Order: sequence, then structure tokens, then C-alpha cells
Amino acid sequence: MPAVAYRESLPIDDPRSLLDIELPVPEPGPRDLLVRVEAIATNPVDYKVRQRTDPGGHPKVLGWDAAGTVVAVGDEVELFAVGDEVYYAGAIDRPGANSRFHAVDERLVGPKPTTLTFTQAAALPLTALTAWEGLFDRMGLRDGALEQEGVLLATAAAGGVGAMVVQLARSLTSLTVIGTASRPETAAFARRMGAHHVIDHHQPLAAQLKDIAPGGVRHIFSTAATDRNIASYAEILTPFGQLVSIDDYDSLDIGVLKAKSVSFHWEFMFTRSLFQTPDRQKQHHILSQVARLVDQGVLATTAGRDLGPINAANLREAHRIQESGTSIGKITLTGF
Repeated sequence: MPAVAYRESLPIDDPRSLLDIELPVPEPGPRDLLVRVEAIATNPVDYKVRQRTDPGGHPKVLGWDAAGTVVAVGDEVELFAVGDEVYYAGAIDRPGANSRFHAVDERLVGPKPTTLTFTQAAALPLTALTAWEGLFDRMGLRDGALEQEGVLLATAAAGGVGAMVVQLARSLTSLTVIGTASRPETAAFARRMGAHHVIDHHQPLAAQLKDIAPGGVRHIFSTAATDRNIASYAEILTPFGQLVSIDDYDSLDIGVLKAKSVSFHWEFMFTRSLFQTPDRQKQHHILSQVARLVDQGVLATTAGRDLGPINAANLREAHRIQESGTSIGKITLTGF
């Protein structure tokens, strides 16, 4: 089957950084679905793995956002059947979905929203899971509890995760949702996703929030630059506030949060699959709920630019855009 992989960690402008290869079609395990991949999306995790994990000459397939059709199932599969259309992010410790066929644990898979194309659906899984788990599992917000009060700040609200945080918080809570963006086009996108207000994350946060949220911010979902912004977060958070972080850094001075008894939470949507937690089927339920909300018109796809067929040249361009930090919404690729 056709696939895109890398054999050594190289800069993305090197044509060998991602390669078109042929691989055997995988055999599904007992709880696996074999999916014919119709569309994929890229995420920062793709280029971070490519940069940091050298496979020593062996082909390593990336890709943790996909939509497609089930073509075979394992002996113990309970949730899906051949012919079902699905979408998912999968597991980081298994081969990714940048291949024509892909094996994935059914407990991590949701039914594709019926109102979306495969391309539109492929943009959603990883970011929807990250946003949902961060808001409702880590912060403990209640899905649908519209009596909740307070302010939520979502950084990089035009990015994949930030846009889903804004949508979920706006749709399923009564919190005032403030997004951050730094360009007119990204600010406009954040507002389309549902942000009540948008501020510039390149400018001091406290000064911009003085009039919008004079009582402070109760919740912060930080998708980037948490280490650089931690002092500002400590200033704008209310006592007993909550901070969720998903980005990477070498160290973080969370001591500045102590005086206000602020709770700090990590969110990594691969934790359930990586450690095979007993509740990993919850990701199936989250994706099923997201699909229902999409089909009801409550949530929208964050698909932005589609780069064409799934091949090494187009994926190199997708990685290049991701690494530049300038993408709006999600970058997708469709078909082989």
C-alpha cells in the first residue's frame, strides 16, 4: 500500500525528510479496525515527532488525524462494522495514519459526522479530544451546565486546539470566552468559532483584560508559550483558578500560582492510549458526542486549507506550514 514515512530526522526543506514508500497492509488486532484512509490532517505533534525521534533508517509513518471507511475488523470488535465511516486520532505509540490503510483500536474511534466530508471530519479528532479532555476532564467543567459563570481565556484561538476550545466552551457552558490572536485574519477566525472577545497574545494580557474581565479570569487553556506567559497567567487568574497546558517546555515556574491556590493541569490526549488506561473507550464516546454536535449544527469543522493528495511532497508542505506557526484552523490532505 502507498504510505508516507521518514527514515531519519531531517529539516523539512530536505526532500528526504518525508518519503513516498510502499508498505504491507496491516493486519488488525483483536480490537482493531482496518480503515481505508480517505483524508488526514496535520498537527504540531507530527513535526515534533519527526524532529525528535530518529527511526535509525527504518520507515516511520506519522499522522494522528484521519477519516475513512472500515474495511475489516478484529475478532473482538464490538463498536463498528465493515462499511462504517469513522474518524479518529489514534495512538502515538503505533504507526500513524499517513498510509492507504491503517489499523486502529476501535475504542479510540468515533463515527464520522454524517454532515461532513471525510476531509472536513479529518480536521477534528485530535483537537476535539484535546479540548474536550482539557475542559471537562482536567478543569472539571460540566458539559451542558449553562449556569456556570466566569471567564475562560483560550490562547491561539485560531489554531486547531484553540478553535475547538472556543467552540466547546461557547456552546456547552455559559462562560465568557476570550480568545487570543495576533493578526486580523486569525482574530476574525476566532470570532467565527465563537469567541466573545479576542485580544492580542503579543501584547500584555492584563492591560487588555482590564475592561473585558475586570474581575479576572477563572480558567485558562494555554496552547502555546505557557512558560513565557506563566507570570501573566498568575496575575490575571482569580483565586482558585485553573490552568490547563498542552505545550512543551524544559521547565515551568508554577510557584507563581501558589498564592492564589491555582490548579495546574497537563492535557495530553494520547495518555489514555499510551498507558492503555481502563477508561480509554471514553475517547470513542467523546468523538461520538462531537459528531452528534456537528450534525446538530452546534460545532463546525476547523478544516482550513487542503493541500491535495496524501503524498510526501504535500506532507512536506503541510509540515512546513505547521512549523511556521501561521496556519489558521487545520491543514488537510485528501485521497491518494
